[in-house]
Amino acid sequence: MSLVKRNDVLFPALMNEIFRPDWFGGTQNVRTAMPAVNIKENEDNFELELFVPGRDKKDFTVELDDSILTISSEIKEEKNESNENYTRREFTISSFKRSFTLPETVATDKVDATYEGGILKFNLPKKEEALPKPKRMIELK
Repeated sequence: MSLVKRNDVLFPALMNEIFRPDWFGGTQNVRTAMPAVNIKENEDNFELELFVPGRDKKDFTVELDDSILTISSEIKEEKNESNENYTRREFTISSFKRSFTLPETVATDKVDATYEGGILKFNLPKKEEALPKPKRMIELK
């Protein structure tokens, strides 16, 4: 085995400093993280919850095409900071898009949604024929 001495005291450190993403005092503010999702099946419906805090109802686009439920959102913000010798502008974009294939048992014409406390909730009721039938007695002949 041989040891090799590397001379990276100044130059690589300088290059890393120049080409880092937050050079010039800014940071990259593009977030595309998927929101956390809870799915729960009850006797007569499914419940779908997405955790998306800090948004308004108008920020969401919800589409239902056949049995595919698509939820998307995009927020764009721009901040300007001016001083004597410089102007600094920062852009923030936060977006996501999630699609869910609904089971055939969901009554797609009765789907509804609410947004409250940072949680987007969907109520996906089941079709009548998919609901559990009560037990019945059969008489023998």
